[in-house]
Amino acid sequence: MFFQEIAIKTVRTRYHCWRDGEARGNSVQFWDGKFRLRPDFVGIPDRSDRIHSPVRIHSKPKSPVTTIAVRTVSPEIARQIDRRRTFAIISHPDAGKTTLTEKLLLYGGAIHLAGSVTARRNQNSTASDWMAMEKERGISVSSTVLQFDYNGYCVNLLDTPGHHDFSEDTYRVLSAVDSAVMVIDAGKGIEAQTLKLFEVCRKRGVPIFVFINKLDRPSRPPLELIDELERVLGLPPVPINWPLGDGPRFRGVFNRETNEVNLFERTPHGSFKAPLSVGGIDDDLVKSSLDSEIYERAKQELELLDGLTEELDIKKTLAGGQMPIFFGSAMNNFGVQLMLERFLQLAPGPAPRNSADGPVDPHRDSFSGFVFKIQANMNPRHRDRAVFIRIVSGLFERDMQVIDIKSGKKVRLGNAQKLFGQDRETLDEAYAGDILALVGNYEFLIGDTLTSEQGIVYHEMPRFKPECFSYLFNSDTANIKRYRSGMEQLLKEGVAQAYDVHGSAQRVPLLGAVGPLQFEVMKARLEGEYNVECRLESSPWSVAQWVREKDPSPDINLRDAPKVQLPSGSSLALDQDGNWLVLLPAAYLISILHDRNKAFEFSTSPFDRL
Repeated sequence: MFFQEIAIKTVRTRYHCWRDGEARGNSVQFWDGKFRLRPDFVGIPDRSDRIHSPVRIHSKPKSPVTTIAVRTVSPEIARQIDRRRTFAIISHPDAGKTTLTEKLLLYGGAIHLAGSVTARRNQNSTASDWMAMEKERGISVSSTVLQFDYNGYCVNLLDTPGHHDFSEDTYRVLSAVDSAVMVIDAGKGIEAQTLKLFEVCRKRGVPIFVFINKLDRPSRPPLELIDELERVLGLPPVPINWPLGDGPRFRGVFNRETNEVNLFERTPHGSFKAPLSVGGIDDDLVKSSLDSEIYERAKQELELLDGLTEELDIKKTLAGGQMPIFFGSAMNNFGVQLMLERFLQLAPGPAPRNSADGPVDPHRDSFSGFVFKIQANMNPRHRDRAVFIRIVSGLFERDMQVIDIKSGKKVRLGNAQKLFGQDRETLDEAYAGDILALVGNYEFLIGDTLTSEQGIVYHEMPRFKPECFSYLFNSDTANIKRYRSGMEQLLKEGVAQAYDVHGSAQRVPLLGAVGPLQFEVMKARLEGEYNVECRLESSPWSVAQWVREKDPSPDINLRDAPKVQLPSGSSLALDQDGNWLVLLPAAYLISILHDRNKAFEFSTSPFDRL
């Protein structure tokens, strides 16, 4: 067993905590035999206040010092943990996110022939978009986990949906990663969903790396793009490479760190690695390969960059104070390998995660993790259910017993699998930072904590307010059992929320989701995976407000409908957890609702999840 030594003063209860050479006064308290962060200190984002191993906490000794032994993993397990890189690829729809994912797999050696999002008859489809609807529409509907080894790193790559209607899945994924690669269309710059995802990353302390894509098409000037990034996002951009031309004249990138030019040749459909030539900016090969205009402009821009941009500071990047930027073309494989290799060097390994008792270090000896995604019918032949777990600390071993914190019961984790899109293989071991899937009849729900040690409880997954509502009816009453089973499974995935409208004659629950495409996905999956014919029916409501009394009486029955004066066209409803909400047909009615009900308080999300 391996230990960290923590020196404490046995009499006093407050201590100074030094992190990375920086003094943080009174941030740690010791009580009940444990070190705990102060309550006002727990809310600091994981990344901006990470605790590096080993952790040393000292008082200014005026009395004898006691040493507490904290169990940590063995050096070999620590090495395995430190080589993990777990990140998400995020973007606005159609920026090239899934294409970049496919090319990272190609250069990472995980696949030998890259697929296409819009695959034709003679092309492969992508590894990450495997669902029928994804292949049909050419969009990502659900996040996908892809694990592979490259250059000594174990990579856990999560491809996420870009469309707003599926953003709740993306937001949950961002709770399970250590960094993110944000893909930007060079012709469009920052778009609406890009900005939303950036704000989520910033709020959670997730470091962001940027890949400016589609330089093989006519694009905005690169200086204009990085200026927009700094102006809109408020972070200094640090270009790692620089594009040489754009559109048909795009030939490669200049690596600012090595002062080398990388010239590429196009391959059919970008299915194979692009042939690469490397030389200095003043080499004859480089000059002859570039138009004189492009060559001179590139030299001028590179001189400007040296004076306009900061030098790369990895500590600042991981703290959310810088954005490393890569330019390239995912479709033609230009700059992809450079981005992959440098990103893995710069990206953080597994970091502590906040729990009810403060951050849990990944090198902690005990196993712990949380459920962030559920997916039914990944293998349509078996109607199975995959529970996705982010391992936060320690070592996972097949058939190990863990505690389900929600129920307090011990559960044996038998059928654990390593994921690569739809493909899976049995997993015997996994480490902090890894994503694994438990396949079987596990009763876990999104947000559940699994641990081998009592006392670890991770914060709940965020739940987002519904923006549209619909009914999904079963058109064939003979298949009512399959319909109910399918609805139950899909609701457990968190793709939509179910509400019971007070006083309604409808025999099916009202569904709420972030966007209407979620309802179409549910309908398509019920029909395709459960062989149930369904029809969608819109509802009159578009806004939800959770409600409760400000000063409830002690004998109040929470199941009783609150006596709220409702605006015209509004209704009361119960959510899946038994919380009351008001459904409104329009946003302007919110102020009327509030004015009429001074004895009640309202929220855009359930009160018990705030």
